[in-house]
Amino acid sequence: MNFNGTFELEDTTVEEVWLALSDPVLIADSLPGCEFLLHVESDDVDFEELSERASERDEELTGDPETIAERAFREGEWYAGLVQVSVGPVNPTFETVVRIDERDQPRMRASGEGSSGDSSFEMSSGMELRETDDGGVAVEWETDADVFGKVAGIGQRVINPVANRIVKRFFSGVQSTLRDLQLSDADTPDPEDADEGEGSGIVDRLLGRSSADSS
Repeated sequence: MNFNGTFELEDTTVEEVWLALSDPVLIADSLPGCEFLLHVESDDVDFEELSERASERDEELTGDPETIAERAFREGEWYAGLVQVSVGPVNPTFETVVRIDERDQPRMRASGEGSSGDSSFEMSSGMELRETDDGGVAVEWETDADVFGKVAGIGQRVINPVANRIVKRFFSGVQSTLRDLQLSDADTPDPEDADEGEGSGIVDRLLGRSSADSS
């Protein structure tokens, strides 16, 4: 199954949207049905242990670039989440593990899989940000997914509207959070002005670059 589309965020910039979409805490907060999204060491995950770990964490939404840089997604790293999805008559909760395959502003790609009892999926997805003519940002996204088990039996005609609804609610949540956190007012370091040291390190992490890339 292939899903794709473009969602436009108003009154924002590519840098602000990239900052927001770099934050696992904001992603988990905006994604419908997501209980948690945490960094893990590999795709071999103990979800019971991870649920306990999630309940003990106290990370809040923030517009502070330094805080986001410390917990931002990193290329080549694994992240695990617990996500409930309502598809027709079934409401599976998927134990999901994804890998960030590419992260280089303005593009990000990830791949992964999820399972829930008698249903499972494998997916590869990506997004790219671009400025719009009216002072906003367009997020072009696409996902290729293979679905198995009970959910697959429901059919793509039912799954497609569900996927589109989830994506719309997700980006609407991101838009709302951008406004609430006023990321446009945050003291985001400018890559052109950053000096060597801590400032440039923050910029590198937010742009998805490693220290080796910037040397």
